[in-house]
Amino acid sequence: QVYLVESGGGLVQAGGSLTLSCAASGRTFVVNAMGWFRQAPGKEREFVACITWSGANTKYADSVKGRFTISRDNAKNTVSLQMNSLKPEDTAVYYCAARHGSQGSRSNVEYAYWGRGTQVTVSS
Repeated sequence: QVYLVESGGGLVQAGGSLTLSCAASGRTFVVNAMGWFRQAPGKEREFVACITWSGANTKYADSVKGRFTISRDNAKNTVSLQMNSLKPEDTAVYYCAARHGSQGSRSNVEYAYWGRGTQVTVSS
């Protein structure tokens, strides 16, 4: 089993920044690509960003491109999401996810392991 724990969420004003972190433990050697997803009230979970094991390749949702940056530190088994220029529409619960495959994926069904999420609220 792989365990993922997110941290760093909170309340921030529009235009502000937050950095989310995800710590992986357990059988982390089975994990390759990792990603961040989010779910706002009444909406489906949506893709935010993903990163390959090496960190060489990343993908972003169009809605966050240029504002969010995903990174990882394999020595520490962590993945981070730096969020800048936050907007009220970024308000959601943010989830960290991990998959066995080496390539990042925009599809949540491709991820086998999930954290419990961390709340991000952006006030206008």
